[in-house]
Amino acid sequence: MKKSLVILFAATLGLAACNNYEKGPGGLMYKIHHSAGKEKIKEGDIIKLNFIQKNEKDSIMANTYDMEQPQVFPVGKKMYAGDMNDVLYLFGEGDSATFKLNLDTMAKYSGTPKPEQLKNDKYLVFTVKVEKVLKKGANETDSAFQEKAKDFFMKDYQAAIDKHKASEAGKIKKYIADNKLKVQTTASGLQYVITTPGTGPKPVVGDTIMVNYTGKLTTKKTDGKDNIFDTSDIKIAKESGKFNPAAQYGPREFTLGRAIPGFDEGLQMLGKGGKATFIIPSKLAYGENGMPQGGINPYTPLVFEVELTDIKKPTGTPASGANTVTATPVQ
Repeated sequence: MKKSLVILFAATLGLAACNNYEKGPGGLMYKIHHSAGKEKIKEGDIIKLNFIQKNEKDSIMANTYDMEQPQVFPVGKKMYAGDMNDVLYLFGEGDSATFKLNLDTMAKYSGTPKPEQLKNDKYLVFTVKVEKVLKKGANETDSAFQEKAKDFFMKDYQAAIDKHKASEAGKIKKYIADNKLKVQTTASGLQYVITTPGTGPKPVVGDTIMVNYTGKLTTKKTDGKDNIFDTSDIKIAKESGKFNPAAQYGPREFTLGRAIPGFDEGLQMLGKGGKATFIIPSKLAYGENGMPQGGINPYTPLVFEVELTDIKKPTGTPASGANTVTATPVQ
């Protein structure tokens, strides 16, 4: 699905979902936008699902479209009327819907209080598209079904990886064009723009450096905003929904040579106070494996906006002059 169609799809569903909800058990509210007429999901089915999760203030909390990676999981037994599994039983393959899970019901039956960020909300809101439902055959054994499911979704996942790989160069080219960047390119393939070179000696591998940074994908989110996955800037963290109350914001400490190769290579070009933008191809980032826990798919190029605020030499090591930049090998 093209990005423009995804945005239109999400906007249309949001508008259509404002009224005419049907009431379900446990305070559930739902509205089916499209029914493909397929058999409904039941316990034990394995499904692939795209979704947008919001709070009642319409703030997006999670969005599989932004990550270009639908979620795959087995549908479990409902624990109480109106829980997540109970909702899924209402839909079939190809269906799209918006539903509201009642947070008070969830807290009551789970025995845990509402999350702090949702304490003033009554509902958690999901807009979903059921992409695929894999069902167990009438005479199929559990082991045969699990093997069939494993084979299907491994092939589906590999197709997604192949798509990411094929589109990487185009994503980098489009990002540079859209942002009108005049980049330079190193021998390793790192592309960069230095806006402020900084002063004094440049860091070398083994130095301790302090860096302000924001890391994002080359693709925008469905709402048109930057697709940020990490930042040291508290304002950006809050605006992007990436704020972590346990994190320390402000310049962060790194030992040069221990980050992803493109990040390490780029920072060796800057002096203290230097600022730059790095466009890092996946071979200098997280490569063919990605970083699933960070929302980074295989073959995903990254963008870092950085400011090198300090350089600390190892104890007993004298400061050196300018250094020759060489690409850090990819392991």
